[in-house]
Amino acid sequence: MAKMVELEKLEKHFKIPKSLFGTDSRVVRAVDQITFSIEEGEVVGLVGESGSGKTTLARVLLSLTKMTGGKAMIDGVDLSKATKSDLKKLRREIAVVFQDPASNLNPRQTVESSIMRPMVIHGVPRAAAKKKAREVLDMVKMDERYLDSFPHQLSGGQLQRIAIARALALSPKIMILDEPTSALDVSVQAQILNLLLDLQEEMRLTYLVITHDLNVIRYISDKIAVMYLGKLVEFGPTEEVTGHPKHPYTKGLMDAAPILDPRLRGRAKELMKGDPGSLIDIGTGCRFYARCKYASPECEKEDPKILSVGNGHQVACVHPLTSEP
Repeated sequence: MAKMVELEKLEKHFKIPKSLFGTDSRVVRAVDQITFSIEEGEVVGLVGESGSGKTTLARVLLSLTKMTGGKAMIDGVDLSKATKSDLKKLRREIAVVFQDPASNLNPRQTVESSIMRPMVIHGVPRAAAKKKAREVLDMVKMDERYLDSFPHQLSGGQLQRIAIARALALSPKIMILDEPTSALDVSVQAQILNLLLDLQEEMRLTYLVITHDLNVIRYISDKIAVMYLGKLVEFGPTEEVTGHPKHPYTKGLMDAAPILDPRLRGRAKELMKGDPGSLIDIGTGCRFYARCKYASPECEKEDPKILSVGNGHQVACVHPLTSEP
């Protein structure tokens, strides 16, 4: 099976001045040595608290910001060596769906105009774009009568369906979904997730789903990547990561999430202490050290490497968890 996304020691660091007039700068390691891959037709969930680097990673994949180190291959194109022609090709192949569709749809444009816009930008004739707009609207289970509607006339769920339809307009291979259901009611969330799964199966799409909601990830993803302060701390099949978390941070995220399965409601929960630290001038040790109940002096000095623990499950921890949640 072809790999649609391959990341190898990917880095995105930012330099910020130490003072308003100073020449010295500090380094923000927003994405630091990230390595994982996504195969064609896979759904990978990217989870972590705010500030963990999830959105910055997505911006690198979308070519909205340049990496500062490592390698990123998207459908065979090396982003560090991509030509204008390569980037134009990737912008047709990669689509994105944002958290709040209302803020990403022009309030002065009809649904039809919003869906047609990416096609027109890429040179699709208007007649063909109008026909495709009707096709993708049908794919997201909405009637053609909504083509003449404006965003303020639609509900949150309908707006998200329009955003998905617009993302499908150029027949992408990869979709990046940034918190696609967090702004919706619970019942509507389920409808949108089921729609996304149906579209993924029908079109053999590859998804990278960014969210802090582990219940969404459990439902939709094949694999989970967990980030903390710019680092990948755990990666593997969804059942392995959620059923047998090896990193204390992953376990903490799971304990903080609402338990929907009645069979698990008696499980002991242990909430993480403290807040995420700063990404500025991070030391050499484990970044989760200050919040980890299992930390040892070794953790403060050693930056743990990603190690395989079997079944495609990887973890970056000096003291991986051995007990089940």
